[in-house]
Amino acid sequence: MALRLILLGPPASGKGTQGRRIAEQRGLDYLSTGALLREVLTAGGPVAAEIAPVLARGGYIDDDRMCHIMADWLRGRQGGWVLDGFPRTLAQDDFLREALLPGGIDAAIALEVPKEELLRRIAGRVECPSCRWSGQREQLVQGGLCPRCGTPAGRRADDDVTNFLHRYEEYETHTLPVIERHAAQGTLIRCDATRDVEIVSTSLAASLEPLSSHGQAS
Repeated sequence: MALRLILLGPPASGKGTQGRRIAEQRGLDYLSTGALLREVLTAGGPVAAEIAPVLARGGYIDDDRMCHIMADWLRGRQGGWVLDGFPRTLAQDDFLREALLPGGIDAAIALEVPKEELLRRIAGRVECPSCRWSGQREQLVQGGLCPRCGTPAGRRADDDVTNFLHRYEEYETHTLPVIERHAAQGTLIRCDATRDVEIVSTSLAASLEPLSSHGQAS
C-alpha cells in the first residue's frame, strides 16, 4: 500500500534517519525539505541568494515560497511518500490538505525527544554532501566516510547551538500546533525517539502496519 506520511519533530530528533528507513521499507519516495533547500544553495542563483541569509541564521523559509517548492515536488507524484520537515506550520498544513484533495495523508508521525538530548545530538551530527545521509559522527566509516555512499561527511554548517535554539523555538511556536491538530483529528502517531535507532524503527513499522488505504492512524 502506498502511504502518504509526514514526519514532525524538533531538530535532531531523527526525522531523516527514520524517514529514509520507512521509505526504503515501504517503497516510498522520501523528501527532506532541509536537504532540498541545501541543494538549492549549492546550485546557486537568485533563489539561493534570497534564502541563504535566512538559513544561515537558523531561520525557515516563508510559507509562500516553501509551499511553492512543495507544489512542484508533489505535482505528478503517483505513489506514496514520506515528507521530512513539511508541513512545519499550520499554513503549510492547510496547503498540503488542499493539494491532496480529495484524499489526504495517511498519518503524521511525531518524534519526541527532550531538549537536553537534542543538544547532545547536535554536537555530533554529520551529513553527507553527496547523498544527503545524516547521522551521528560515530556512524561514519573508515575515518569519516558516509556509510551509504562513501563520500567524506562532516558537520552541517547550520548545526551550532545558537541555530539549534532558534530552530527549537520555531518548532515550539509553529510546529507543535500542527502536531496537536493531527492528534485531535486522529491522524497522529507519537513515538519516543530517545530509544535506539533500531528500536524506534521497529516501533514505527508496527504503528504503520494497521493503517487502512483511507489514511487513518489507529
